[in-house]
Amino acid sequence: MHYVYILANHSNEVIYIGVTNDLRRRLREHREGLIEGFTKKYHVKKLLYYESYSSPIDAVSRERQLKKWTREKKNNLIALKNPNWDDWSEAF
Repeated sequence: MHYVYILANHSNEVIYIGVTNDLRRRLREHREGLIEGFTKKYHVKKLLYYESYSSPIDAVSRERQLKKWTREKKNNLIALKNPNWDDWSEAF
């Protein structure tokens, strides 16, 4: 399985869209600051949204699509499935 996911920092001001074939591992890496770069710098650890795909090509295509969206459109997508912007990472 492959996943496209959206993370945020504690105040939801900063969001990050990523893709992985192991969501549990990837979330742990983000939480523990094992990944250098944007998510570590801005403390982006809160899982707000994810989609699953059987094809890695489809997952990467969707990630690219979402990254081109406006922030408002991304916020609306998150709110459809997670209206309170709860942290879903505990489920993994």
